[in-house]
Amino acid sequence: MDTVHARFKEKIGEVLLPGDVFSFRLPEDGDGDGNNIKTEKIICGPGFRRNGEEVQVCKSGILRHKQPNLYWIDSQQRRYVPAKGESVIGIVTAKSGDIFKVDVGGSDQASLSYLAFEGATKRNRPNVQVGDLVYSQFTIANKDMEPELVCIDSCGRANGMGVFGADGLLFKVSLGLVRRLLAPQSEIVKDLEKIFPFELVVGMNGRVWVKAKTVQQTLIVANLLETCENMTSQQRQTLFRRVAEGSL
Repeated sequence: MDTVHARFKEKIGEVLLPGDVFSFRLPEDGDGDGNNIKTEKIICGPGFRRNGEEVQVCKSGILRHKQPNLYWIDSQQRRYVPAKGESVIGIVTAKSGDIFKVDVGGSDQASLSYLAFEGATKRNRPNVQVGDLVYSQFTIANKDMEPELVCIDSCGRANGMGVFGADGLLFKVSLGLVRRLLAPQSEIVKDLEKIFPFELVVGMNGRVWVKAKTVQQTLIVANLLETCENMTSQQRQTLFRRVAEGSL
């Protein structure tokens, strides 16, 4: 029996290009396959676009799969396109009345209300200055409206969001490396923790903030994160071991 999953699974690990199509149309001719196609639910992540009874590839990259039914294109894209619900690292660029303008690395700046902070009221305004880093989440993100950010969750709690970044180093990596760093059991983060203790904030927009005990350690951690992007697991562990032994 042919299934929707089978059509995706046979391509897992292969390079797909924009224009490739997964079609779920039933055959019209009597070749016997029309009654053997089982409909199943598929969740298409970044890199796919639904068009009627077809799923089109809109980014070049490697097809990845996560159980039970999530598929996405793993690409080395650097340009960020805002998406609702994603957490990002932004830079406050201006104050405009009751709104802060925030650069998130997209084509347009996002707006952040002063009331979108935990405990903020008209009398108790948050202390946010131009140039501050904010870890926030998109509540509105589409091509027809200005992106909007908040620093609170649905319960009104900060939950780790807000102004941060005293000292530390902010740098930019590819969106593919960001997804690897944000994985629940990220091997890169685990290997780095064996070298130096450090603080790490990762935004879905490709920005990474890191802070270690000293400036030298902070620079080492940042350089290792940028270097290991295109390394295999064995190459990365060898490099980290040499750094831990002080041979580099």
